Amino acid sequence: MAKLKLGAIESDKPLRMTVELPAAVHRDLLSYAEAHAAETGQHAVEPAKLIAPMLQRFMATDRGFAKFRRRNDAPKKTTPSGKTP
Repeated sequence: MAKLKLGAIESDKPLRMTVELPAAVHRDLLSYAEAHAAETGQHAVEPAKLIAPMLQRFMATDRGFAKFRRRNDAPKKTTPSGKTP
């Protein structure tokens, strides 16, 4: 079996968000849950529990997003008076 990009699903306090997905994406999530369960030896999780870790993994490996965050999350340079040059 091929190595999946998604590791173990961690438990974390969730934030509720409602999204609409195409039926084909839901079917793929069900299949992915089965493959994930087979690879990790865990029981298959519901598709909704896969979405957050998948998005985390996607954003963590997106080079363009990483570059954007480095540019925009960098501390702003200030002068000794506390003003931005």
